[in-house]
Amino acid sequence: MKLLPITFLILALSFFQTAQAQSNKRTLNANLTNSVAIDGYDPVAYFTQGKAIKGVSRYSVNANGVIYYCSSAANKSVFEKDFAEYEPQYGGWCAYAMGSTGEKVEVDPETFKILNGKLYLFYNAYFNNTLNSWNKDEYNLKLKADENWKKYNR
Repeated sequence: MKLLPITFLILALSFFQTAQAQSNKRTLNANLTNSVAIDGYDPVAYFTQGKAIKGVSRYSVNANGVIYYCSSAANKSVFEKDFAEYEPQYGGWCAYAMGSTGEKVEVDPETFKILNGKLYLFYNAYFNNTLNSWNKDEYNLKLKADENWKKYNR
């Protein structure tokens, strides 16, 4: 009967290590600025207000190792209930670059698109708005981006 507590302990430690490894992988693959995702923009606001709104640190949420800032207590509550619904695709890296070259490229958090209920962010600087390029071949770029992103999450 002494094996039961030891077995339970081993299973609990294994679960914890697996969860820790997944959290570390998320953090390594996320586009973070000063340890915060989306440059501190509120992930829920993209969906509810249709625009990029800066979040604040007092409404921060740790989503399995990735920190997000929300702009209100209400948005924080919504995000905490189901953060996967609101997180940007491809770890917050540029969707166009992920589809075009498979590279992690910085984004302008104010250049975004909601597609099939998912948030996509894009690079937009120096007269190069990649959202325009994405829109020209969205179907193929999305397929390639989905495939390329798998390489980062093995």
